Amino acid sequence: MGKFDLYKIPLKSLSEGTQKYEYQLDDQFFRNIDSPEVQKGKVNVILTVKKSVNTFELNFEIEGVIQIPCDRCLDYMDQPVSTHERIFVKFGKEYSEENDDIVIIPETEGEINVAWFLYEFIALTIPLKHVHPAGKCNKTMSSKLKKHTTRSVDDEEDEEVGDSLFEEGEEDIPDDDKTDPRWDELKKLIDNN
Repeated sequence: MGKFDLYKIPLKSLSEGTQKYEYQLDDQFFRNIDSPEVQKGKVNVILTVKKSVNTFELNFEIEGVIQIPCDRCLDYMDQPVSTHERIFVKFGKEYSEENDDIVIIPETEGEINVAWFLYEFIALTIPLKHVHPAGKCNKTMSSKLKKHTTRSVDDEEDEEVGDSLFEEGEEDIPDDDKTDPRWDELKKLIDNN
């Protein structure tokens, strides 16, 4: 049995009307998909397949929680997932995706595997910026980030924006006042020219 055999829908053998499938996507599902965006989670899926004369309408109700790395501290954080998606499937000579919601599958195969569609629908719910709520980031990593972030001293607006990157109450790590002697020598060369 293959990793994703559970997600095959035998469209050709379905009777007309509506069929319902339920899936529990867990860490193993995300590891099997082997994609970098999501590697852990617990997501419930209800798939309703409605067969009419020439088409199949697949409605996906997806809800749960995935774990993704925080953009700021890189620790995993919970990201809620809740989406409703729909695709239409038709039989044809070869597999193709006509557009975002119409899929053609070979009539000789007569089935569709929805595993990758489930993953794509979940991945599309991830916001561009995903960070822990204030105060929940890894303190060590946030301190290192604060130490290495460049901020303008002259422009108060820049300083306010820079400070908003870090949670309140984090320890301030003092920067070393000494500079690398190699940089000092380079500066002398530039100043002499």
